[in-house]
Amino acid sequence: MTGIFTSVTARTRLLAIVLIMLVGIVALSRSGTAQTIYSLDSGDLVRVTVFGEPDLSGDFSIDAQGKLNLALIGPVFVRGMTTSQARTAIHDAYLDGYLRHPDIAVDVVAFRPFFIVGEVNQPGSYSFVPGMNVLNAIAIGGGMTYRGDEDDIEILRGNDTARVSIPANLATIVMPGDIVRIAERYF
Repeated sequence: MTGIFTSVTARTRLLAIVLIMLVGIVALSRSGTAQTIYSLDSGDLVRVTVFGEPDLSGDFSIDAQGKLNLALIGPVFVRGMTTSQARTAIHDAYLDGYLRHPDIAVDVVAFRPFFIVGEVNQPGSYSFVPGMNVLNAIAIGGGMTYRGDEDDIEILRGNDTARVSIPANLATIVMPGDIVRIAERYF
């Protein structure tokens, strides 16, 4: 009788260990590829469509203060908003004495650039490509110098008032406006 319980206990432990390992593998594989919800900021080019009002529609660049300058309503603050939130803000502004039933759409036409600095051959500002990771960014920056340390990569995300530092690896997703910093190795 004890042999049966020992066998069941050993199987349970083995199953628990395998399950923990699988959860760990899934968590590690997702950590480098998780993408955040996109928020608008200076440098983004957005298309604002006011249905039924072609003179109010067009492509607009978000200025340094995080605003879109639109016909009739003037500047609308959109920094940090999703396209859906920006649509609501523009809708409400047009509804406030300008249009009876504004039907608005907001789409990103061109993302703001990302920056790569440190131990890359061509540091600078580059056009963002959706789905880009750190390895792609390094390739766009001309590759790492011989002193580049792929184990010491940092992404600075956000604007000057709310910038955070994120430790990164080659699979980490790069977002528009990010600053990718490749550190120097000493040996």
